[in-house]
Amino acid sequence: MAATVIVATPAERLQQRMDALVRANEVRSVRAQVKRDLKDGRKNIEEILLGPPAEYLAGATILDLLMWTPRRRRVTANKVLLHCRISPSRTVGALTERQRRVIVAELQRRGS
Repeated sequence: MAATVIVATPAERLQQRMDALVRANEVRSVRAQVKRDLKDGRKNIEEILLGPPAEYLAGATILDLLMWTPRRRRVTANKVLLHCRISPSRTVGALTERQRRVIVAELQRRGS
């Protein structure tokens, strides 16, 4: 039995690429706003981590999210994740509830 292959026309492929670009730009814009909100203190990382994972943050790494906060750079963020035994390359969307609580507890323990 032969498999049926459905091939999109060039116009359909172009439209799919354009839709993907629009979506990617929306995600980047929202992430940039979250970065500004964290930096300015309008949001705190504990609220973000303890709430349900937002679609626009699901693909961001936990290391990046930690580094978006004031006074926390790569070394400090890595230390937090090392203590929590969580890979820095883990995405926010892939974190379990327990891992989220452990990170928040470690951040509170460190007073940041």
